[in-house]
Amino acid sequence: MKKTFEAVDGHVDVPSAYLPLAPEARGCSDELREVEVDDVEAVDENVFDVDPDVVVRNNTFRAGEFRYEDEYPVVHVRHGASFGRDEVETTISRLEGAIDAALAPGTWWADRYREGFSDDTHVEVVGIPEADRLVEADAPEERHVLYAPTNHNYGGGSYLDTAEHVLDVFEDTDYRLRFRPHPMDRTEEPGRSVTERCRERIADLPNVVFDRNETPTESLLDSDVLLSDYSGIVTEWLHTDRPFVQFTTLAADAEVPKLGYQTRRLDVETVDELYENGLPEEVLRRQESFRAELGIPMDGRAGERVATEVAACTQ
Repeated sequence: MKKTFEAVDGHVDVPSAYLPLAPEARGCSDELREVEVDDVEAVDENVFDVDPDVVVRNNTFRAGEFRYEDEYPVVHVRHGASFGRDEVETTISRLEGAIDAALAPGTWWADRYREGFSDDTHVEVVGIPEADRLVEADAPEERHVLYAPTNHNYGGGSYLDTAEHVLDVFEDTDYRLRFRPHPMDRTEEPGRSVTERCRERIADLPNVVFDRNETPTESLLDSDVLLSDYSGIVTEWLHTDRPFVQFTTLAADAEVPKLGYQTRRLDVETVDELYENGLPEEVLRRQESFRAELGIPMDGRAGERVATEVAACTQ
Protein backbone atom coordinates (compact mmCIF):
# COMPACT_ATOMS: atom_id res chain seq x y z
CA MET A 1 0.00 0.00 0.00
CA LYS A 2 3.03 2.28 0.11
CA LYS A 3 2.59 3.14 -3.56
CA THR A 4 -0.23 5.59 -2.78
CA PHE A 5 1.77 7.52 -0.20
CA GLU A 6 4.91 7.58 -2.33
CA ALA A 7 2.94 9.11 -5.20
CA VAL A 8 1.59 11.87 -2.93
CA ASP A 9 4.45 12.66 -0.58
CA GLY A 10 6.55 14.60 -3.09
CA HIS A 11 3.74 17.14 -3.39
CA VAL A 12 3.33 17.67 0.37
CA ASP A 13 5.06 20.84 1.54
CA VAL A 14 4.81 20.12 5.28
CA PRO A 15 6.80 17.56 7.32
CA SER A 16 5.39 14.06 6.84
CA ALA A 17 6.13 10.47 7.79
CA TYR A 18 4.42 7.09 7.69
CA LEU A 19 3.54 4.99 10.71
CA PRO A 20 4.08 1.22 10.30
CA LEU A 21 1.07 -0.82 11.42
CA ALA A 22 2.74 -4.23 11.15
CA PRO A 23 6.31 -5.50 11.66
CA GLU A 24 6.74 -6.18 7.93
CA ALA A 25 5.94 -2.51 7.20
CA ARG A 26 9.10 -1.34 8.93
CA GLY A 27 11.60 -0.05 6.40
CA CYS A 28 9.26 -0.76 3.49
CA SER A 29 9.96 2.49 1.63
CA ASP A 30 13.15 4.24 0.62
CA GLU A 31 11.18 7.36 -0.36
CA LEU A 32 9.10 7.97 2.77
CA ARG A 33 10.29 9.01 6.18
CA GLU A 34 9.29 6.44 8.81
CA VAL A 35 8.15 7.01 12.37
CA GLU A 36 10.33 4.74 14.48
CA VAL A 37 8.24 2.99 17.12
CA ASP A 38 8.93 0.29 19.69
CA ASP A 39 5.55 -1.44 19.33
CA VAL A 40 3.72 -1.27 15.99
CA GLU A 41 0.52 -2.51 17.63
CA ALA A 42 0.35 0.48 19.99
CA VAL A 43 -1.25 2.60 17.28
CA ASP A 44 -2.95 5.20 19.48
CA GLU A 45 0.14 5.76 21.59
CA ASN A 46 2.30 6.10 18.50
CA VAL A 47 -0.03 8.64 16.89
CA PHE A 48 -0.30 10.69 20.09
CA ASP A 49 3.51 10.70 20.40
CA VAL A 50 3.79 12.18 16.91
CA ASP A 51 0.91 14.62 17.57
CA PRO A 52 0.23 15.28 13.86
CA ASP A 53 -1.99 17.96 12.36
CA VAL A 54 -3.69 15.32 10.21
CA VAL A 55 -3.68 11.54 9.82
CA VAL A 56 -3.92 10.10 6.30
CA ARG A 57 -4.88 6.48 5.84
CA ASN A 58 -5.18 4.37 2.68
CA ASN A 59 -6.63 1.30 4.37
CA THR A 60 -9.51 0.24 6.63
CA PHE A 61 -7.31 -1.41 9.27
CA ARG A 62 -9.28 -1.62 12.55
CA ALA A 63 -11.22 1.53 11.66
CA GLY A 64 -13.37 2.83 14.51
CA GLU A 65 -11.23 1.18 17.20
CA PHE A 66 -8.78 4.00 17.86
CA ARG A 67 -8.90 7.03 20.12
CA TYR A 68 -6.86 9.14 17.68
CA GLU A 69 -9.83 9.13 15.29
CA ASP A 70 -11.64 11.46 17.71
CA GLU A 71 -8.65 13.70 18.33
CA TYR A 72 -7.22 14.41 14.87
CA PRO A 73 -8.60 15.05 11.39
CA VAL A 74 -8.48 11.75 9.48
CA VAL A 75 -8.34 11.69 5.66
CA HIS A 76 -8.84 8.53 3.61
CA VAL A 77 -7.31 8.19 0.14
CA ARG A 78 -7.96 4.91 -1.62
CA HIS A 79 -5.33 2.26 -2.13
CA GLY A 80 -6.30 1.12 -5.61
CA ALA A 81 -9.59 1.76 -7.35
CA SER A 82 -11.36 -1.46 -8.24
CA PHE A 83 -14.67 -0.88 -9.96
CA GLY A 84 -16.33 -4.26 -10.35
CA ARG A 85 -15.89 -5.51 -6.78
CA ASP A 86 -17.62 -4.52 -3.55
CA GLU A 87 -14.70 -2.49 -2.19
CA VAL A 88 -16.65 0.76 -2.05
CA GLU A 89 -19.35 -0.77 0.16
CA THR A 90 -16.66 -2.34 2.35
CA THR A 91 -14.84 0.98 2.63
CA ILE A 92 -17.97 2.87 3.65
CA SER A 93 -19.13 0.27 6.18
CA ARG A 94 -15.72 0.14 7.87
CA LEU A 95 -14.80 3.82 7.79
CA GLU A 96 -18.17 5.42 8.61
CA GLY A 97 -17.64 7.58 11.69
CA ALA A 98 -13.86 7.10 11.62
CA ILE A 99 -12.82 9.65 8.97
CA ASP A 100 -13.40 13.33 8.29
CA ALA A 101 -12.60 13.38 4.57
CA ALA A 102 -12.89 10.77 1.82
CA LEU A 103 -10.82 11.42 -1.30
CA ALA A 104 -12.34 9.62 -4.26
CA PRO A 105 -10.62 8.36 -7.43
CA GLY A 106 -13.50 9.59 -9.60
CA THR A 107 -17.07 10.81 -9.61
CA TRP A 108 -18.49 7.27 -9.47
CA TRP A 109 -16.73 6.62 -6.16
CA ALA A 110 -17.56 10.12 -4.90
CA ASP A 111 -21.27 9.58 -5.53
CA ARG A 112 -21.16 6.29 -3.59
CA TYR A 113 -19.27 8.02 -0.76
CA ARG A 114 -21.82 10.81 -0.52
CA GLU A 115 -24.63 8.26 -0.41
CA GLY A 116 -22.93 6.16 2.27
CA PHE A 117 -21.02 8.53 4.54
CA SER A 118 -22.64 11.10 6.80
CA ASP A 119 -23.16 14.64 5.56
CA ASP A 120 -20.27 15.97 7.65
CA THR A 121 -17.74 13.78 5.81
CA HIS A 122 -15.98 15.91 3.20
CA VAL A 123 -15.81 14.14 -0.18
CA GLU A 124 -13.55 15.31 -3.01
CA VAL A 125 -12.56 13.79 -6.37
CA VAL A 126 -8.78 13.61 -6.70
CA GLY A 127 -7.89 10.83 -9.18
CA ILE A 128 -5.43 7.96 -8.70
CA PRO A 129 -2.03 9.25 -7.50
CA GLU A 130 -0.13 6.05 -8.30
CA ALA A 131 -1.23 6.37 -11.94
CA ASP A 132 0.16 9.89 -12.45
CA ARG A 133 3.41 8.59 -13.96
CA LEU A 134 1.47 6.62 -16.57
CA VAL A 135 -0.12 9.69 -18.14
CA GLU A 136 1.43 10.41 -21.55
CA ALA A 137 4.17 7.81 -20.94
CA ASP A 138 5.40 6.18 -24.15
CA ALA A 139 4.67 2.49 -24.65
CA PRO A 140 7.80 0.32 -24.99
CA GLU A 141 6.57 -1.05 -28.37
CA GLU A 142 8.65 -4.18 -27.81
CA ARG A 143 5.86 -6.80 -27.62
CA HIS A 144 5.79 -6.66 -23.83
CA VAL A 145 2.71 -8.11 -22.12
CA LEU A 146 1.75 -7.86 -18.44
CA TYR A 147 -0.46 -10.48 -16.78
CA ALA A 148 -1.86 -9.06 -13.51
CA PRO A 149 -5.26 -10.37 -12.33
CA THR A 150 -6.91 -9.58 -9.00
CA ASN A 151 -6.48 -11.89 -6.02
CA HIS A 152 -8.54 -15.04 -5.61
CA ASN A 153 -9.52 -15.09 -1.94
CA TYR A 154 -10.55 -11.49 -1.45
CA GLY A 155 -11.28 -10.36 -5.00
CA GLY A 156 -12.65 -13.52 -6.59
CA GLY A 157 -10.63 -12.90 -9.72
CA SER A 158 -9.67 -15.07 -12.67
CA TYR A 159 -6.23 -16.18 -11.46
CA LEU A 160 -6.88 -19.86 -10.76
CA ASP A 161 -8.52 -20.35 -14.15
CA THR A 162 -6.13 -18.35 -16.31
CA ALA A 163 -2.60 -18.43 -14.85
CA GLU A 164 -1.35 -21.64 -16.42
CA HIS A 165 -3.33 -21.03 -19.60
CA VAL A 166 -1.55 -17.69 -20.08
CA LEU A 167 1.81 -19.46 -19.89
CA ASP A 168 0.58 -21.94 -22.53
CA VAL A 169 -0.38 -19.07 -24.83
CA PHE A 170 2.95 -17.24 -24.65
CA GLU A 171 5.34 -20.19 -24.55
CA ASP A 172 7.65 -20.19 -27.60
CA THR A 173 6.34 -16.85 -28.90
CA ASP A 174 8.21 -13.61 -29.60
CA TYR A 175 6.37 -11.80 -26.83
CA ARG A 176 7.96 -11.01 -23.49
CA LEU A 177 5.45 -11.87 -20.77
CA ARG A 178 5.67 -10.34 -17.30
CA PHE A 179 3.79 -12.64 -14.91
CA ARG A 180 2.50 -10.74 -11.87
CA PRO A 181 0.20 -12.55 -9.42
CA HIS A 182 -1.47 -10.49 -6.74
CA PRO A 183 0.66 -10.48 -3.54
CA MET A 184 -2.01 -12.46 -1.67
CA ASP A 185 -1.88 -15.20 -4.32
CA ARG A 186 1.82 -15.59 -3.56
CA THR A 187 1.26 -16.28 0.14
CA GLU A 188 -2.22 -17.79 0.62
CA GLU A 189 -3.82 -20.96 -0.70
CA PRO A 190 -5.18 -21.89 -3.15
CA GLY A 191 -3.38 -19.20 -5.14
CA ARG A 192 0.02 -19.98 -3.62
CA SER A 193 0.17 -23.48 -5.10
CA VAL A 194 -0.72 -22.12 -8.55
CA THR A 195 1.93 -19.44 -8.18
CA GLU A 196 4.59 -21.95 -7.20
CA ARG A 197 3.79 -24.22 -10.15
CA CYS A 198 3.94 -21.27 -12.50
CA ARG A 199 7.14 -19.93 -10.98
CA GLU A 200 8.85 -23.30 -11.52
CA ARG A 201 7.67 -23.41 -15.12
CA ILE A 202 8.71 -19.82 -15.79
CA ALA A 203 12.29 -20.74 -14.87
CA ASP A 204 12.38 -22.74 -18.12
CA LEU A 205 10.64 -20.14 -20.30
CA PRO A 206 13.17 -17.62 -21.66
CA ASN A 207 10.50 -15.13 -22.75
CA VAL A 208 8.63 -15.04 -19.43
CA VAL A 209 9.69 -13.30 -16.21
CA PHE A 210 8.15 -13.57 -12.78
CA ASP A 211 7.48 -9.96 -11.82
CA ARG A 212 9.23 -9.04 -8.58
CA ASN A 213 8.58 -5.28 -8.65
CA GLU A 214 7.24 -4.27 -5.24
CA THR A 215 4.66 -1.94 -6.78
CA PRO A 216 3.09 -2.27 -10.24
CA THR A 217 3.93 1.13 -11.74
CA GLU A 218 7.23 0.06 -13.33
CA SER A 219 5.56 -3.07 -14.68
CA LEU A 220 2.77 -1.02 -16.23
CA LEU A 221 5.21 1.43 -17.78
CA ASP A 222 7.11 -1.49 -19.33
CA SER A 223 4.06 -3.09 -20.98
CA ASP A 224 2.32 -2.74 -24.33
CA VAL A 225 -0.69 -4.93 -23.48
CA LEU A 226 -2.36 -5.78 -20.16
CA LEU A 227 -4.09 -9.06 -19.28
CA SER A 228 -6.32 -8.73 -16.23
CA ASP A 229 -9.93 -8.98 -15.06
CA TYR A 230 -11.41 -6.31 -12.79
CA SER A 231 -8.36 -5.71 -10.65
CA GLY A 232 -7.67 -2.16 -9.48
CA ILE A 233 -4.70 -2.24 -11.84
CA VAL A 234 -7.20 -1.84 -14.69
CA THR A 235 -8.17 1.68 -13.63
CA GLU A 236 -4.49 2.59 -13.51
CA TRP A 237 -3.96 1.09 -16.96
CA LEU A 238 -6.71 3.31 -18.38
CA HIS A 239 -4.27 6.20 -18.01
CA THR A 240 -2.02 4.66 -20.70
CA ASP A 241 -4.55 4.37 -23.56
CA ARG A 242 -2.97 1.01 -24.39
CA PRO A 243 -4.97 -2.15 -25.20
CA PHE A 244 -5.87 -4.77 -22.67
CA VAL A 245 -7.68 -8.07 -22.35
CA GLN A 246 -10.20 -8.70 -19.59
CA PHE A 247 -10.72 -12.31 -18.54
CA THR A 248 -14.34 -12.97 -17.60
CA THR A 249 -13.81 -16.33 -15.87
CA LEU A 250 -14.17 -14.98 -12.34
CA ALA A 251 -14.26 -17.07 -9.19
CA ALA A 252 -16.72 -14.54 -7.76
CA ASP A 253 -20.34 -14.33 -8.83
CA ALA A 254 -19.85 -10.94 -10.43
CA GLU A 255 -19.74 -9.21 -13.79
CA VAL A 256 -16.57 -7.80 -15.28
CA PRO A 257 -17.05 -4.12 -16.25
CA LYS A 258 -16.62 -3.73 -20.00
CA LEU A 259 -13.39 -1.77 -20.12
CA GLY A 260 -11.31 -3.93 -22.45
CA TYR A 261 -11.39 -6.77 -24.96
CA GLN A 262 -13.27 -9.48 -23.06
CA THR A 263 -12.69 -13.21 -23.35
CA ARG A 264 -12.88 -16.41 -21.35
CA ARG A 265 -9.87 -17.96 -23.10
CA LEU A 266 -6.97 -16.23 -24.82
CA ASP A 267 -5.01 -17.04 -27.97
CA VAL A 268 -1.88 -15.46 -29.39
CA GLU A 269 -3.71 -14.31 -32.54
CA THR A 270 -5.87 -12.02 -30.39
CA VAL A 271 -2.79 -10.57 -28.74
CA ASP A 272 -1.23 -10.00 -32.19
CA GLU A 273 -4.30 -8.08 -33.33
CA LEU A 274 -4.45 -5.92 -30.20
CA TYR A 275 -0.73 -5.21 -30.26
CA GLU A 276 -0.75 -4.19 -33.92
CA ASN A 277 -4.07 -2.34 -34.11
CA GLY A 278 -5.22 -1.56 -30.57
CA LEU A 279 -8.73 -2.19 -29.29
CA PRO A 280 -11.54 -2.58 -31.84
CA GLU A 281 -13.70 0.49 -32.39
CA GLU A 282 -16.75 -0.97 -30.64
CA VAL A 283 -14.63 -1.78 -27.59
CA LEU A 284 -13.16 1.74 -27.60
CA ARG A 285 -16.64 3.26 -27.69
CA ARG A 286 -17.75 1.06 -24.82
CA GLN A 287 -14.59 1.94 -22.89
CA GLU A 288 -15.09 5.66 -23.38
CA SER A 289 -18.63 5.36 -22.02
CA PHE A 290 -17.36 3.59 -18.92
CA ARG A 291 -14.52 6.05 -18.46
CA ALA A 292 -17.07 8.87 -18.48
CA GLU A 293 -19.11 7.04 -15.85
CA LEU A 294 -16.05 6.47 -13.65
CA GLY A 295 -15.12 10.15 -13.92
CA ILE A 296 -11.44 9.69 -13.08
CA PRO A 297 -9.35 12.80 -13.85
CA MET A 298 -6.40 11.45 -15.84
CA ASP A 299 -4.21 14.53 -16.08
CA GLY A 300 -1.22 13.36 -14.03
CA ARG A 301 -2.06 15.69 -11.13
CA ALA A 302 -3.86 13.36 -8.72
CA GLY A 303 -0.97 13.41 -6.25
CA GLU A 304 -1.06 17.21 -6.21
CA ARG A 305 -4.79 17.24 -5.48
CA VAL A 306 -4.42 14.76 -2.62
CA ALA A 307 -1.59 16.83 -1.14
CA THR A 308 -3.70 19.99 -1.36
CA GLU A 309 -6.61 18.33 0.44
CA VAL A 310 -4.34 16.93 3.14
CA ALA A 311 -2.49 20.21 3.66
CA ALA A 312 -5.83 22.03 4.01
CA CYS A 313 -6.47 19.98 7.15
CA THR A 314 -3.29 21.32 8.75
CA GLN A 315 -4.30 24.99 8.46
